[in-house]
Amino acid sequence: MTQLKRALLDSELDELNQSILSMGSMVDTAIGTAIEALMSVDIAQANAVIAGDAEINRLRFHIEERAYVILATQQPMARDLRTVITAMHMAIELERIGDHAAGIARIVTRLEGMPLPPLLVEAQVELQSEPANAESDELSSDGADEEPGVDGMVLDADAPPKRLKLSRIPKMAKRARNMLERALAAYMERDADKAMGIVKRDRKINRQYRKFFAEAMAELSRESVVEIPTYLLWIAHNLERIGDRTTNMAERTVFMVTAQYTEVMEEYE
Repeated sequence: MTQLKRALLDSELDELNQSILSMGSMVDTAIGTAIEALMSVDIAQANAVIAGDAEINRLRFHIEERAYVILATQQPMARDLRTVITAMHMAIELERIGDHAAGIARIVTRLEGMPLPPLLVEAQVELQSEPANAESDELSSDGADEEPGVDGMVLDADAPPKRLKLSRIPKMAKRARNMLERALAAYMERDADKAMGIVKRDRKINRQYRKFFAEAMAELSRESVVEIPTYLLWIAHNLERIGDRTTNMAERTVFMVTAQYTEVMEEYE
């Protein structure tokens, strides 16, 4: 490859990377805004997230189009080829994460007029009273924060069911956004080790989801009105899927750097 062609390819790859960063920023904002809309039942905010999903979709298709142009005109090889392919997969995963954020926002629009204030007040008080380092993302010792039972479910029938804690949702969202930030950094820095580290964080968001699921099931068993616990469970599921999508991004980064396909989920499932 001549020096001129190399410079042109580098320029086009850099443009592709910047588009991925822009898309990641848009998706991160969408997640944050959707959770803010939930915590205040702000329908206008929720509708803004839903409307903004079209721009995320547009950028995904732009990235794919640019990638196809690079493949057709530059015919990249080896790591350059893997970079283009990875960028396409990153765009697809980010677009899906945007869909999950929009899905959360759509659920928020269904909550209008429902009796959420007690749950919201409890969650806000709990979040404000937590120490600043309570949500450290450092992984504790293996299994140290697992719930007893199978797959995080409490099996003791005599144990009192836990009340549904809405505060788990913004905590899951915070962790999901942190994972997304780290996945994008690993991609931009071509750091396979950093990408692999995201797996441990996905383990924690899965635990949070299982705890919330158990609480929601207990709430459904004692409440005559089931819409709110069901909607909140759907929101938590969207956040858990965001964690999975981010792990997919990490896998693609490992492939880009090492040329090895790695199913990182197998390491702890």
